[in-house]
Amino acid sequence: MILSRKLVNIFIFFIALIVFQHSSRAAEFVGSKQCQSCHQQEFKAWQGSHHDMAMKHADDKSVLGDFNGFSFKNAGEINKFFKKDQQFWVNIAGPDGKFHDYRIKYTFGFEPLQQYMVEFDDGRIQLIPFAWDSRTQQDGGQRWFNLYPEFTKNHQDFFWTNTGQNWNYMCADCHSTNVQKNFDVKTNSYKTTYSEINVGCEACHGPASKHIDWTKDKKVKDFGFSRDLSKQVKKWVVKDGFDTLKPESIHATQQTLVCAQCHSRRTQISGNSHIKGNEFGERYLLALITNDNYYPDGQIYDEDFVYGSFLQSKMQENGVVCSNCHDPHTAQLTMPEEVVCLQCHQPQVYAQKSHHQHQENSTGAQCVNCHMPETTYMEVDDRRDHGWHKPNPGMAQQFGTPDICLSCHKDKNSQWSGEFVKQWFNKNAITDEEPFAPIFAIADGGYQNMASQLSKIAQSQQYADIIRASALVRMANIPDTNTLIAIARNVKHPDSNVRRGAIDGAVNINPGEKWRILSPLLTDKVLSVRSEAAMALVPLWSMLTAEQQRALKAPLADYMAIQDFNADRGYAHTNKAIVFGYQNKISLANKAYQRSMRIEPYFAPAYVNMAELYRQQGQNLEAINTLLLGSKANPSDSNIPYSLGLAYIRSKKIQLAQQSLLTAATLAASNANYYYVYALSLRGDKDKAAEQAMAKAYKISRSPQHLYALCEMQINNRSFQAKACLQALAKIAPASAVNTLKNRLEELQ
Repeated sequence: MILSRKLVNIFIFFIALIVFQHSSRAAEFVGSKQCQSCHQQEFKAWQGSHHDMAMKHADDKSVLGDFNGFSFKNAGEINKFFKKDQQFWVNIAGPDGKFHDYRIKYTFGFEPLQQYMVEFDDGRIQLIPFAWDSRTQQDGGQRWFNLYPEFTKNHQDFFWTNTGQNWNYMCADCHSTNVQKNFDVKTNSYKTTYSEINVGCEACHGPASKHIDWTKDKKVKDFGFSRDLSKQVKKWVVKDGFDTLKPESIHATQQTLVCAQCHSRRTQISGNSHIKGNEFGERYLLALITNDNYYPDGQIYDEDFVYGSFLQSKMQENGVVCSNCHDPHTAQLTMPEEVVCLQCHQPQVYAQKSHHQHQENSTGAQCVNCHMPETTYMEVDDRRDHGWHKPNPGMAQQFGTPDICLSCHKDKNSQWSGEFVKQWFNKNAITDEEPFAPIFAIADGGYQNMASQLSKIAQSQQYADIIRASALVRMANIPDTNTLIAIARNVKHPDSNVRRGAIDGAVNINPGEKWRILSPLLTDKVLSVRSEAAMALVPLWSMLTAEQQRALKAPLADYMAIQDFNADRGYAHTNKAIVFGYQNKISLANKAYQRSMRIEPYFAPAYVNMAELYRQQGQNLEAINTLLLGSKANPSDSNIPYSLGLAYIRSKKIQLAQQSLLTAATLAASNANYYYVYALSLRGDKDKAAEQAMAKAYKISRSPQHLYALCEMQINNRSFQAKACLQALAKIAPASAVNTLKNRLEELQ
């Protein structure tokens, strides 16, 4: 058959179109079983690993806990674990306080503990509060225990049916593969999907359809994968003057970024790929080194899941990646723990008593026990710090950081260990080891004279970028010339975390300077940076020119899209409401606050912020009613009764104000300001009680302001304690302030 030239051209066109579509289509997820036939060794290593067991359907193979009619007494109540029709069930208290039967649909992890999940009709998957200790009986395991005994009220975020224990938001992105959250804000429900229920091959390597194409056609580039998961250092060499091997060269790869997507303390902000552009901030907001999660020297306090610690380390600086120590398929160490460090740290120097100062082959002679101490989370889960800090007893004595020596020598104290360190090294190996730590500790204590020291840290290349970023964050409450210069310089830093730190540090600088310094970040290439910059600048909205508002529009839309991505959380709608408030879109702000309360009725900031919006409009009664609703929804939150007390003062309902302020102070017993305001509300009505409350405020804060207020009260009340109070005040307050009160006392005598 002879084809016309026109038909031949059409035929060639369709062939070309098919080839183009084949090569340009997005890679798709195919499932781990597709990998098994060619990668048998890796597949076998992965089976039974923490990744494989991250989540499973509950069945006889996956469930480790005792569901054979076991009764577990907790807080005086009986919880039951049983099987029915080959399914696994629990009888535990629900949000109504009554006991119900709940079917266990999924398992979560497997060692050293296993958790269990219940699926509800609205698509929510929730972790029950009881976990199975899967360790051996000899190690104290094979038992049920309560992971969260302090969260027993249905208004608490971490009550088991609330968001803090919600798989869809809190867990799914890391424990399953290719998760799509699919939250519907209108119905407040989920239709979450995943390619694989656990952490499969493609969770790390990416979708594999093009790799399968490559097996059929070797012309497909890069083996059909777009990620480089290789090691960054191909050859380690000995260099003069160094006791550790050094990289011959460092070829940046994406391995650490891939691991960090789960092994990090972060908030997911989008479904974008952070790996494609080599920017963690495109998908996640990393927690920096602040006192919420870390000690001032960078050691882990709360769970950091490794990445935040690793970024502080010299290992990260020298090109080490996770697979230098861990097998990525088994997730275990590639060699015995006692020798893994000696890959680079030459044993003739480091595996010697002259270095570790302990008996050979003893516990103290192992590198990890001094440089990677364990912290126990979830009652039985020991996790090592990956910052590789040096033992520092002096820092522990001064600032309460962990003294690693006492991990073994539990009957001793830091004075004892500090003396040994001095003897071993002929110095107190403390002040020059983590020089940022004292500065962070003092700044976290509320001292205002740390601006120059924080500025030096933020601008010094001797510190890891995450430390520089964390120094910038601490500048927020001490704006001065030093911090302004540091912030202005670091908005141009190549590391996105440092730029983010600069944004946080600039929160309280004057509006003109803030716009000048931060506005260039509105076009930053990284989502987390430009969106945070937009939120930092939107409070200036009413002062901005039309051109400046236009410049803010696109990155602010990015910020609002992040809130929409997390629309299953109350904070996201409250954040949107705050933006609407700055833009004077009052109706939209009200709707967003209402939506926040509907999504998470116990989310206290929604009530407090909405009441403040009413206050700004002169609607104090509406503010009071909003706060009363909040008190009912979350009776444990101190901010709500505090705001309610202020609202009652504005309405001249003093007794109600006093009751609310006392409630706030009682709920937040360490908040000196609450006692201070409570004392002021009592003044002239219950003077003795006012003095007692003010004394409490000063006892907590040791603030000259609070002591001054107490002395003033005692003088006005003609208290015999006034003179002693003035003597104490003279030691910490300016003479002029003290003399003013002395003159007042003399007038009344």
